[in-house]
Amino acid sequence: MAAESATTLFSASWALAIRELRRFFRQRSRLVGAVGQPIVFWIVFGTGLGASFQAPAWSGALHRPLSYQEYFLPGIAVLIVLFTAIFATISIIEDRREGFLQGVLVAPASRTAIVLGKVFGGAALAMIQAGLFLCIGPLLHLAGMAPEIPLSPGIVRGAAALGFLALVAVELTALGFLLAWPMNSTQGFHAVMSVFLLPMWLLSGAFFPGGTSGWMALVIRLNPLTYGVAGLRRLLYVEPLPVGEALPSMIWCTGVTAAATAGLLFLCVQMVRRPSVRNAA
Repeated sequence: MAAESATTLFSASWALAIRELRRFFRQRSRLVGAVGQPIVFWIVFGTGLGASFQAPAWSGALHRPLSYQEYFLPGIAVLIVLFTAIFATISIIEDRREGFLQGVLVAPASRTAIVLGKVFGGAALAMIQAGLFLCIGPLLHLAGMAPEIPLSPGIVRGAAALGFLALVAVELTALGFLLAWPMNSTQGFHAVMSVFLLPMWLLSGAFFPGGTSGWMALVIRLNPLTYGVAGLRRLLYVEPLPVGEALPSMIWCTGVTAAATAGLLFLCVQMVRRPSVRNAA
């Protein structure tokens, strides 16, 4: 019975995840929006703010002074994941409006399968687009639009960076699911994105160093996304970076990100299992 239940859970989750992938490839404009806009941000902000950028103290371990575009690279990869999570979880509101969600809720599949299918489908899309960006970065350097990026050439560290980015993708997609599930308006979700999700990214150390004192430094330390950005930054650069208050250790980054991901998935499952008059209608 347990094996049958696990098989049913996997089959239902897989079907919903594949549906997310198919919808994405049929809407190619989503790829342009999720990857094109962050690339423009990276080039424009990197060029405009490069002269006034003061590299953080930990960057002294690198083989040369850290430019702003180099510092901003992991933050842009996480921004692509965030945008993809937003677009993927908006489909929950659209599915409710079109009646598909009600059909899934009355199907024999468990509610957990709905969460896993939606979240892992969205996370897979985020990984595809973030991976494309990390491949485009060196090409922009060859075109003279970006500096040489000190990415790690090692296969092991490259695979570890992709694996850690996948964990961040699941975390952000689960957060988007948690925010989108009780909503019935895409306008409301965009408002939440503007006042919660984007500030969460800005206050993660992705856009600028947070410093070591003051209220902003405290907010950045309490932000779970800070550890996702810091962990990705540690894995992408060639030289091992020192441990300090401004850049947490890799063990700490992995632990906080994994705990936040597990907690968000648990909250998503509990929310979907809760009876809702709107969903049942």
